[in-house]
Amino acid sequence: MNVSLRMQIPRQRLKRAIGPMAIALVLALTVGAQVSPVEKVDLEMMKKIRAEGMERSQVMDTLSWLTDVVGHRLTGSPGMKKANEWTKSRLAEWGLVNAAVEPWGTFGRGWSFDKVSVHVIEPTPFPVIAYPEAWTPGTNGPVVGEVALINIQSEADFDKYKGKLKGRFVMTGPTRDVKAWFNAPGERMTDEALLKMANDVGQGGGGRQYSPEQMAAMRARMAMTPKINAFLIAEGAAAILKISRIGDGGTVFVQGGGSREKDAPPSLPSLQLAVEHYGRIARIIDKGVTVKMEINISARYLDQDATAYNTVAEIPGTDKKDELVMLGGHLDSWHGGTGATDNAAGVSVAMEAVRILKALGVQPRRTIRIALWSGEEQGLLGSRAYVRNHFAERQPSPQQLQQMQQRDEMSRMMAGMNPQGPLVTKADYEKFSAYFNLDNGTGKIRGVYLQGNEAVRPIFRAWLAPFNDLGAATLTPQNTGGTDHLAFDGVGLPGFQFIQDPVEYDTRTHHSNMDTYERLQSDDMKQASVIMAAFVYNAAMRDEKLPRKPSPVQAQQALNR
Repeated sequence: MNVSLRMQIPRQRLKRAIGPMAIALVLALTVGAQVSPVEKVDLEMMKKIRAEGMERSQVMDTLSWLTDVVGHRLTGSPGMKKANEWTKSRLAEWGLVNAAVEPWGTFGRGWSFDKVSVHVIEPTPFPVIAYPEAWTPGTNGPVVGEVALINIQSEADFDKYKGKLKGRFVMTGPTRDVKAWFNAPGERMTDEALLKMANDVGQGGGGRQYSPEQMAAMRARMAMTPKINAFLIAEGAAAILKISRIGDGGTVFVQGGGSREKDAPPSLPSLQLAVEHYGRIARIIDKGVTVKMEINISARYLDQDATAYNTVAEIPGTDKKDELVMLGGHLDSWHGGTGATDNAAGVSVAMEAVRILKALGVQPRRTIRIALWSGEEQGLLGSRAYVRNHFAERQPSPQQLQQMQQRDEMSRMMAGMNPQGPLVTKADYEKFSAYFNLDNGTGKIRGVYLQGNEAVRPIFRAWLAPFNDLGAATLTPQNTGGTDHLAFDGVGLPGFQFIQDPVEYDTRTHHSNMDTYERLQSDDMKQASVIMAAFVYNAAMRDEKLPRKPSPVQAQQALNR
């Protein structure tokens, strides 16, 4: 089904749809958006882009270099430095100019691990699938100890374990149930799901929304974690063993567990275990049988350079060279796998898009700049710093400033993520046209999240039309959260993330040890590269910059009229 030709809003939703849609259209016109009645698209160039990207693609070779050779790319690690230098060199090799590894600010100490070996040695020996949490120390060689299973939910629980944990590997909670996979863990977006996205009204926040009760529980857990760690250190525990939050079949989802602050309190070696092995150990202990393990983690902190970097390069513009079109994705990853779907996929697609344009000898009117970000996994740090350094910065509101002074880490983090105060712009702010991002795994592009910017809908519909046969046709006003386009959108610049098929992203690869080259889908990566190249080309060549959505002030003024 061609979703773009069958987007019908049900009658019961029509009345409430008219208001927001009309306001969006009026505001788009009032802020100077100039949308041609018919968006011009160079169809011959679209054919050339498709042929280069489909028949002479290099995207999978780029992906193999980033995943197989460079490996995982935790911000501040040797792998991240290697990735910055390799991408810079490859982009320059393809003919881009001003290729650079650009510092964006202080990140904190780096961390890297070279080896992890975990075995149960009594009562029945078996190897354990486990990965160290980032920014936690190694063991300084093999360590043998008994395993203790604890369950600390409140301050009163500490007394139960005093004097009982010295030299032990401490499991921090019960195991969890594992269900059979009666449905495949990988999936494509259905026509029905895409139609629903297309019919959505108004811009959503994107990402998971938490209830007040869930937020309170998260704050409580965050408050207890440093107390538990301090208690285990004081009691002389040897290491912490945790259960992977989701996943089974040997898939371990692992992120950070320690602090990247140089003067942070000491921490213990900390491991995330596969649920099958964690569960087996817990069940043996529940039977009153002693479990002994041998753990060897080779990990180190890197304090010599706390600066973090993005990779940037350009295809220079011609008559509108002072104006800018950007594309990119985040180059950093977690360390369990090789960061294939998160996000070597998006990086390689962006790199392939500019390679396609260079191979075709494109001379864009606007300058095209690719940016490959670091620090995304720690809160979009690289892209936010880049936007702040080059374009604009939104100050925190008085309420957010107050929250940022609180001792509650969750409140500080939430207040700092989306500043709501005054906007301070720089000279290049008005020269910016658009940023296109890819960061939702290996799935092919199905359309675009409009971020509530209805003025770009007819433009993007025309740009997608040559690729409807490749499955890309859906435009939704909604936003998808948690990736680098938000750095631009947050200061009023047009920043967009493409809709992608989920494939195995949330079920198997996202932040896991299974995020490897084998999970990548070659045909999807080629399709995404072609569409990314086409969007960047069209944005760079059109007469006007892309229209911007109204500011919150303008939106409120329109509602008050």
